[in-house]
Order: sequence, then C-alpha cells, then structure tokens
Amino acid sequence: MTRRLFWTLGPAALIVLVVWGFLWLDPMAAFRGMTPPVEELTIERTILDETGIHLQVRAGGSEAMTIAQIQVDGAYWRFFQDPAGPIDRLASVRLDIPYPWVLGESHHLVLLTGTGAAFEHTIDVAVPTPTPDAALLQTYALVGVFVGVVPVVLGMLFFPAMRSAGPATTVFVLALTLGLLAFLLVDTMSEALELASEAAAPLAVPELVWLVAVATTGGLFAAGRRNGGALEPMALAGAIALGIGLHNLGEGLAIGSAFASGSAALGSFLVIGFTLHNITEGIGIVAPLTASRPRLLALAGLAALAGLPAVAGLWAGAFAFAPHWGALALAVGAGAILQVIVEVGLLIRRRLADGSVQPMPALAGGMAGVALMYLTALIVPA
Repeated sequence: MTRRLFWTLGPAALIVLVVWGFLWLDPMAAFRGMTPPVEELTIERTILDETGIHLQVRAGGSEAMTIAQIQVDGAYWRFFQDPAGPIDRLASVRLDIPYPWVLGESHHLVLLTGTGAAFEHTIDVAVPTPTPDAALLQTYALVGVFVGVVPVVLGMLFFPAMRSAGPATTVFVLALTLGLLAFLLVDTMSEALELASEAAAPLAVPELVWLVAVATTGGLFAAGRRNGGALEPMALAGAIALGIGLHNLGEGLAIGSAFASGSAALGSFLVIGFTLHNITEGIGIVAPLTASRPRLLALAGLAALAGLPAVAGLWAGAFAFAPHWGALALAVGAGAILQVIVEVGLLIRRRLADGSVQPMPALAGGMAGVALMYLTALIVPA
C-alpha cells in the first residue's frame, strides 16, 4: 500500500516541482519585448438606439489592449468605455458612441488601439435595435412557437396513418427519419463551425466544436444505455426530439439575429423557410412509436421538447447573442443528433433482421429523407 501511494504521489509531486521551477527560472523572459504584442478585437454585438451606437467587443490578443480612438464615417468621435481602462485578454467591454446615426444609412467604424492597430466594422443598414420588454418577448415567443412547435405538431399528425401501415412502410419512415437526421447533423455542424470562426481569436477553435459534439454523443450513449440494451421506443422518440430541439435552437438564433440587425425581410424569409423545413421533423419524432400507443400528453411533451428551444434561441439571438456560446450550443445539438442517428440505424437493423422486410424500403427512405430536407432547405435564404 505504501509503495503504491509513493508511485502515485511521487510523479505528481515531481510534475508540480518542474512547473514551479519553469515559472521561477522564466526562460522565456529573454524573448519578451522583442516584438509588439499581437492584438485581436472582435465586435460581438452592435446596438443602435436614440443615444447613439453601442458596441460589445472582446479582446483576443496576447496581452491587454487599449482602445485609443474611434472613427465613424471618416470622423473621429468621442466614446465611453465600460469598464474603463485596458481590455484584458478575452475580456469584454461596452463602447458607447454618441453618434447621430441615420435611419436606413450605412455607417463605417474604425477602432484604433494604443499601438495603432485598426479594426473595422460596418453597419450595413442602420435601424433601431429592439429592446427587451414584455410585449416584444411575447411577440418573439409567438414567432418561435410558429417556427418550432407548430410544424412539428403538423408532422406528428401523420402518426395514425403510420400506425396503420405495414412493416415495410414503417421501415421506410424510420429510414426517412435517418435521412433527415443525417442532413440536420451536417447542417448543424456547418453552422457551429461557421459561428466558431466568427468568435474572438482564442475562442475561435473549431476543434472544440468537434470535441463537444463527440463528448455529447458519448455522454448520451452512456446515459441512455446505463441499464443495457437498446432504447425503448418512447426514450428513442425523446432522444430524437431532443436532437431536433437543439437544432431548432440554432434556427432561433439565426432568426433572432436577423431581426436584431434590422434585416426584417431576411427574418421573415427564415421564419417561412424554417417552418416548412421543420414539418418533416415531426414525422421523424413519432416514427419509433408506430408499434405502441403513446398518450396524448406524451406526444405534446415531445412536440414541446423539439419546438420550444426555437423560442429560447430567438430570444438569445435578438438580445444576448455571442458567437462562441452559439457554436458550443450547436455542437451539443450535433452530438445529440449523431447519437440518435446510431440508435435509429440500430432499430432499422433489428426490423430488417427477421427477413420480413427487404432492404429496399430502408434505402429508399434514407434517400427520400435527405432529398426532402434538401428541397425544403432551398426555401431558406443563405
């Protein structure tokens, strides 16, 4: 026992000693000051109101940086920083610029640091940024329900017809679910990686998106199979609804960001496109339940789990959006979808194992699912 304790604590103590010695000797001190510090600045949010232009910025350089001057449309303009002083690495501050912006016009800003580095930002169309109040929150919630919950419920209405169908049709619908989930997986990962690239430099780590997605898949597998065996039909339907709900969170982020930036036309197109796009998701949620008789309350819970995250995403996109948090949320969604893809694939395999159904319906269903999601995605503007 004593020997085992020695070989456990000995290497740990040695690691601590080596780290302490490296910090105390500081061999890298000779290289400091030879080159100017690298400065990075990311503008995460732009707010326009009657008092002027407000920017939420995050520093991403190797050392603290200072905003020395701000230029708006070619003229230097006074500004106020909260909190004041140098901006530490990864810290976020608010810049208030009392500039009389013009409704519908484009404004170009240049932020100059103390070392002379310039960071540009363009407001394409100046419109007032919506401020959160009870009425606006209610309006956005209604839009989120229309985008997320309503189309899922419409798709779930096909459940009685699916229950009365034969085994070949059931396998076809399950494969259809697999195809649409595969499309959602690729779409969610691409959105997560795109958001990660827009984050502040140290936070723009695409590898983290992949790691979070894989960790989510592993965690859901461990939680879902802790009792061994395959998932029960209702548990599988819940997993599908969860994966779709996390994807719908990303759709809400896109819609909320569009409305917050004044792109009302884009936001409206997104609402219409995502609504049509999400009808097929309801079919996928109830596909594993064709051999059972779920209660109406359970079906309502599945619809809420899949659709209501669109409301949360819309609120976050309109009032408190940050690219790195959005990327991580979508990575979790991608991991959940991947876990469901594997579970649905195993369910199809079990349905085909007895030989009563040929593989052709599964192949046709998978291709139809991908094609259906692609065709409805064409409605959504890029």
